[in-house]
Amino acid sequence: MAKLSIKGLIESALSFGRTLDSDYPPLQQFFVVMEHCLKHGLKVRKSFLSYNKTIWGPLELVEKLYPEAEEIAASVRDLPGLKTPLGRARAWLRLALMQKKMADYLRCLIIQRDLLSEFYEYHALMMEEEGAVIVGLLVGLNVIDANLCVKGEDLDSQVGVIDFSVYLKSDDDIGGKERNVQIAAILDQKNYVEELNRQLNSTVSSLHARVDSLEKSNTKLIEELAIAKNNIIKLQEENHQLRSENTLILMKTQHHLEAAKVDVEAELQTYKHSRQGLDEMYSEARRQLREEAQLRQDMENELVVQVSMKHEIELAMKLLEKDIHEKQDTLIGLRQQLDEVKAINVEMYQKLQVSEDAMKEKNEIISRLEDKTNQINATMKQLEQSDKDLLTQTRTIAMSFVKCASNEAQHQYKLVKDISF
Repeated sequence: MAKLSIKGLIESALSFGRTLDSDYPPLQQFFVVMEHCLKHGLKVRKSFLSYNKTIWGPLELVEKLYPEAEEIAASVRDLPGLKTPLGRARAWLRLALMQKKMADYLRCLIIQRDLLSEFYEYHALMMEEEGAVIVGLLVGLNVIDANLCVKGEDLDSQVGVIDFSVYLKSDDDIGGKERNVQIAAILDQKNYVEELNRQLNSTVSSLHARVDSLEKSNTKLIEELAIAKNNIIKLQEENHQLRSENTLILMKTQHHLEAAKVDVEAELQTYKHSRQGLDEMYSEARRQLREEAQLRQDMENELVVQVSMKHEIELAMKLLEKDIHEKQDTLIGLRQQLDEVKAINVEMYQKLQVSEDAMKEKNEIISRLEDKTNQINATMKQLEQSDKDLLTQTRTIAMSFVKCASNEAQHQYKLVKDISF
């Protein structure tokens, strides 16, 4: 059915003679047949709600294998109104046909059998040799120009039904067999010429690239050769100049060498005479060096002693500071105790003043009591005459009252003395 559909589409398109659109029946049947071919042997993928069986998975894989397919895959994803993977797959087939690269895309896909095995069973059409045959037949579709409106078309809910009546042979088909053979030959020649032209274009582009690179390298080599020639000329001139300078230097050196020999002989004689004086100076300098070394050793020892004394002084200062801090803390404590003692003394003085005031009041009371006692004594003397018994009782009561008052006064006086103490 794929062979018949592709053959019928090519023949009808050539006889139609203009660009095909979406309503062209043979083109619609071709898409239905291709959909069935791609669905053959497709594995069922489990999802959360149901089982999923769609051809969008393998077609989406093409963009990873063929970089030029990224544009059509992105266009399919951006199309509004496509909600199902099957609708995206149908839109992808239509865009690939308009680009005339459906055969290239599917050829890239069937080569990767290990990747296709994730989507198809081993007996699927795309996994067998028939898949390569169908891809070869699709190359003939490059002669067709199609202008399909994918945007706005309901590709999700289309029902793909193959119309077999289109492919049944009739008398007209038998009569036009020679014409079909001629068309097939022309199409084969056209495909061969297009393929040859494509290879020649690639060869020409590669040759142009090589020519450009060779021209650039040739220009660079010419520039380097000119620079090298200039450097050689400069080096030759410098070599000639250096040789002449070398000759002059050699002559001057010989002259200086002869003069230097005479000077060396004179200096040798002078050195022999002055060597004895130098030996004496050397012995004197050595003696001074020893003295200076001894003096330096003494100074270093004294410095060590001074450093140790300094450390001891610092340690004594630290101990003295610590002792001073401790004495200051003790002095602060003593001052606090002194303040407390002063406060207690003030409080005791106030209590003493209060006790003295109370003592004065008690003395006044005693004086008043003594006056009353004298009055009572006078009264008792007056009453002795009248009633001795009554006098005796009264005297006893008065004496007891006086004793009680005096005892109380003595008790108060002792209490005041104890408080003041």
